[in-house]
Amino acid sequence: MTVLRKGSGRPRSERAGAPADPEEEAGRSPWRLAWHAVRGDRGACAALVVVALLVFMAAAAPLLSALGGWSPTEFDKTAVDPYLGGLPKGPLGGISAEHWLGVEPVTGRDLFARVVHGGQVSLFISFAATAIVVVVGTAAGIAAGYFGGRVDTVLSRLMDLTMSFPSLIFMIAMMAVAQDVNRVLLMTGVIGIFGWPGIARVVRGETLSVKHREYVDAARAGGFGAWRIVTREILPNVSGPVIAYTTLLIPGMISTEAALSFLGVGVQPPTSSWGQMISEAVSYYETDPMYFVIPSAFLFLAVLAFTVLADTLRETLDPRGDRA
Repeated sequence: MTVLRKGSGRPRSERAGAPADPEEEAGRSPWRLAWHAVRGDRGACAALVVVALLVFMAAAAPLLSALGGWSPTEFDKTAVDPYLGGLPKGPLGGISAEHWLGVEPVTGRDLFARVVHGGQVSLFISFAATAIVVVVGTAAGIAAGYFGGRVDTVLSRLMDLTMSFPSLIFMIAMMAVAQDVNRVLLMTGVIGIFGWPGIARVVRGETLSVKHREYVDAARAGGFGAWRIVTREILPNVSGPVIAYTTLLIPGMISTEAALSFLGVGVQPPTSSWGQMISEAVSYYETDPMYFVIPSAFLFLAVLAFTVLADTLRETLDPRGDRA
């Protein structure tokens, strides 16, 4: 039964960018389906543009801050007024031709430089943690679903144990105790450790649904080993839900990193991230609201853009996600 949304004369799958012909859809790779879905949705296209700009900003942070003329750790005491408690001089937090997004109160550090470098840290942690989750979760899910038996039992109980663990408390404790380590790498590992069971369960279910298909049985009958069957037959056929789940993970990882940094157990100055900047801005939100608004706006845009993309891809790539 074709489901129509109110105010639209086209099926939901067609408006999401998926091919109308089932045979045409079956012949496309998940990556081509994903691109077709995004290209056919204006909201997803806008989100993709925002994501591309944020990724470019993070990758080119040193170049952009140099173009602005300031490093994220450089103080400009002339941009703040010591007689007004160190508030920025000028309107909107000191926005000027010299400081494009204004300056930080008291220290006078350039907000544009801090935001682009903070985005580099926030997005790196989020992408790297997501990569850990996807690799570990996909491998565990395929192993549990394909081999079954004791392998499935052990991995399934490990998933249950990890998901029942108070992960946020453990993250806070780990970050608070570990002081003499690279905090960016530590946050990446700590966040990635607890995220894999969700995607592992999804992949396990998909693997169970395809491991007895004709093409898999034919591969076994042809004498192919487990590694070849998994990489050539199983993995390509579960990659659609994995891609959709990955895009759902990224905004959650961004929010988790921001929450830990906001609580003061994330990256520490002089390294900046959006969450850490928001935490610092709490003391000044009444006297200098721009210091709070600017990093919050970048954090909001990143989470929103990835969420919109994730919703579009889920409707197209997850066979169980297209429901009324």
